[in-house]
Amino acid sequence: MYNDLPFSQACENNKAPILAVLQQAFADCTQVLEIGSGTGQHAVHFAAALPKLIWQTSDQPQYLSTLAERVRRSALTNLPPPLPLDIRDTMSLSKQYDGIFSANTLHIMPWPVVQQLFARLNDFCTAEATLCIYGPFNYNGRFTSSSNQAFDTSLKSRDAAMGIRDSEQVVLLAQQQRFVLQQDISMPANNRLLWFRRQ
Repeated sequence: MYNDLPFSQACENNKAPILAVLQQAFADCTQVLEIGSGTGQHAVHFAAALPKLIWQTSDQPQYLSTLAERVRRSALTNLPPPLPLDIRDTMSLSKQYDGIFSANTLHIMPWPVVQQLFARLNDFCTAEATLCIYGPFNYNGRFTSSSNQAFDTSLKSRDAAMGIRDSEQVVLLAQQQRFVLQQDISMPANNRLLWFRRQ
């Protein structure tokens, strides 16, 4: 059904453990905005498993065509067409969401764009929203595994502005937007899921 569309093996590997957390984290949410939906594999899996939740995908305009095709083929009524969203563009969205999700994006964005993402959360979410961020993180300035260190080296060889982010700095950015860390959950392949709630 999707064999001709871009595919991420990492998404296939991690979608089940991420979903297990999101079922709790987004239990009281009605509409979730996914920032940086990529191939759309996560979105299709999560929307199918969470039918009472509207799952809104988004990505930069140049990536929307294949994402939109995967969404279309899924035929899920709670998975609307993706939105064009570039964090560096100040264009606002037409609505606010009570859940925000992003996976494997912070280490690809330059740090100033990560800062801009958090600064723009007011544009995207409601006063008591839930925020979940998945990916690799450093702690106390140190890598949590040799594989993460090798991944960071690989990222920086592609673009010096990329790299695994320090958990403490990300938590501070969230706190500046009134998001309080609820859980920091260990995930497979040396990744983490940071679960915040706005207060």
